[in-house]
Amino acid sequence: MANLDLNLLAALQALLEESNVTRAAARMGMGQPAMSAALGRLRRHYQDELLVRVGREYRLTPFARTLLPGLRGTVGMLEQALSQSGEFVPERSGRVFHIALSDYALTVLQRPLLCRVRELAPRVRVEFGPMPPHAASDQALLDTDLLVGPRGFGFPGASAELFRDRLVCVTDPANPELAGRAPTLGDLAELPHAVAVVGHSDQGTPADRLLDQLGIRRRAQVTVSGWLPVLFTLPGTRMVAVVPERLARRVAATAGVAVHEPPFPATELIEAMWWHPEREGDGGHAWLTGVLRDVGEGLAEQDSG
Repeated sequence: MANLDLNLLAALQALLEESNVTRAAARMGMGQPAMSAALGRLRRHYQDELLVRVGREYRLTPFARTLLPGLRGTVGMLEQALSQSGEFVPERSGRVFHIALSDYALTVLQRPLLCRVRELAPRVRVEFGPMPPHAASDQALLDTDLLVGPRGFGFPGASAELFRDRLVCVTDPANPELAGRAPTLGDLAELPHAVAVVGHSDQGTPADRLLDQLGIRRRAQVTVSGWLPVLFTLPGTRMVAVVPERLARRVAATAGVAVHEPPFPATELIEAMWWHPEREGDGGHAWLTGVLRDVGEGLAEQDSG
């Protein structure tokens, strides 16, 4: 550490996230020669190439990929610790925030969140990443600014509710077994299913829990990673899927599927944002959570409207 300029950590983060020397230099407000020199120093320090050229592009080395998650949390905490006032000025900040979430939450939140961020802080960037396998751990919260996930799945840290949803049934509109009607509980037991696997929990999805409670053993004909691809597996098949309503209605026309009222009692889903308590004193983090709260309130107002 005595021989390493801590400014190089920010340069390293930019290099690894951009996978490009020119873009990393522009992001840091540096000239390309200076960023190339920083990359040289980092390569000597780590005794690893970090970035390797493949054709016209750069790719991260396996070692570089292992550095990135911890680096994000470390640089964020250093910026907070070294800030003289702790003040975050959105309209002047060029900060990059990292949010881990499911494809379902991304589909619901991306548009209103990015519109709000662009309005309030045009230089701020938001980077979305998948829910990590170790999501139910303190380390996951240290590796990202926020994690968005459902209540009841054992996520640690502080949290605040974002939005509510419910489960609905989705099918091909021409499913010959249904002739245009909504599926019954008997249909859910008899028809093949398209099933989502979400990697952040070994407890299954809310749909898994619901159907287990109803005593329905699904015949999973197709299993996919994440909620979103489920909808695109249904056209031309006899399959049925049970998915969150906000996702289903947002994507139904594109996927070519029909959304049906479920044959079971309303099942409420609560999506929340989670963060590590160490971020409580971070003005930028407080701003981001406030923006997300506004987005969640906007979704609730749309529902009531």
